Amino acid sequence: MEINKQSNYDIIIIGAGIVGLATALHLLQKNSPLKILILEKENEIAKHQTGNNSGVIHSGIYYKPNSLRAINCLRGYQMLLDFCDAENIPYDICGKIIVATKEDELQRLQNIYQRGIENGLAGLELLDETAIKKAEPHCAGIKGIYVPQTGIIDYVAVSKKYAEKIEILNGTISLNQRVVDIKNDNNEIKVITQNNTYTTKQLINCAGLYSDKIAKLTSNNIAVKIVPFRGEYFTLKKEKEYLVKNLIYPIPDPDFPFLGVHFTRFIQGGVEAGPNAVLAYAREGYKKSDIVWSEFLESIFYKGFIKLAFKNWRTGIGEMRRSYSKKAFTTALQRLIPELKMDDLVTGEAGVRASAMDRNGNVVDDFIIEQQGNIIHVLNTPSPAATASLSIGLKIAEMALKELK
Repeated sequence: MEINKQSNYDIIIIGAGIVGLATALHLLQKNSPLKILILEKENEIAKHQTGNNSGVIHSGIYYKPNSLRAINCLRGYQMLLDFCDAENIPYDICGKIIVATKEDELQRLQNIYQRGIENGLAGLELLDETAIKKAEPHCAGIKGIYVPQTGIIDYVAVSKKYAEKIEILNGTISLNQRVVDIKNDNNEIKVITQNNTYTTKQLINCAGLYSDKIAKLTSNNIAVKIVPFRGEYFTLKKEKEYLVKNLIYPIPDPDFPFLGVHFTRFIQGGVEAGPNAVLAYAREGYKKSDIVWSEFLESIFYKGFIKLAFKNWRTGIGEMRRSYSKKAFTTALQRLIPELKMDDLVTGEAGVRASAMDRNGNVVDDFIIEQQGNIIHVLNTPSPAATASLSIGLKIAEMALKELK
């Protein structure tokens, strides 16, 4: 990753997260003579959403059939495993269980199971209490689903391998290049960073937490806003890791666009518990003390956020309590593992989700990839974007190459 010496490119990609890197890799594999530049504002790749997720290889069980999330997760899952096999990147298809702990969750459990069947997942099993205990001896639940396809991986390691292959194919990744303006006259695009100006025939915006900001540099017709939600984690003390064999998930709240606190084993070792979901006070607000007032005020005064907060105020208050109270966080986790104690938990890291929200207060449930002539804006790639990165990257690459021709 060097300081690039040229300024004219065929395609520039903004953002060196896992989706931007996967897109560049496909472009170069399909058309190796292309001059591709990835601009990254940080001093390393995969620093934000890619580098702060829980490292789960998702099966596709939750997503609406034929949605972009379902299609790309199912295709990208196998592409990811094939890539990791070829490049000797470790992963573990360990499976997970989704657990109902209350009677009023049973219909939702059945709905998730049915959605998995519709998405073509083989080997799903409905579990009774005995079967739950066999899979996870310390887990409490009245019914559950075993999902054999779910696994764990290190997505930063995957991203670094994408980057390595991009550079072998003569693509360029330029770090410390924060984009401040974009000028488009339709024949060529000038991308202006804080210290350079680059010219390109095509631009792909994979800026994650700032994707809407980048999009607004080229268009006034952006229907969503990125609202950042922080997800905070605890880790289990080493001597308590035996409480979790693999991955344990609750039944999601249908009115809240996040999965709820759960337990995840890391490929590197250790067990993570979380995350909650609270409004971050900055787009890269990983700590409660991280506040960018302009970004915070922009979020809370956005009509869509106000409507979401009004609809989900009870849930929101619960999430805030868990953010500021370890006891409340522990209580939520005890629904799944009753013998867990507050002292078993050590404060872990946090991530920030780039949640695309519309003016009606809906957190958009699918990927958003919009093409405007010679510019492609990737405006929403929530989970399972890391699992699906090679599939999403292929879709974007095909869109770009078709326009380039």
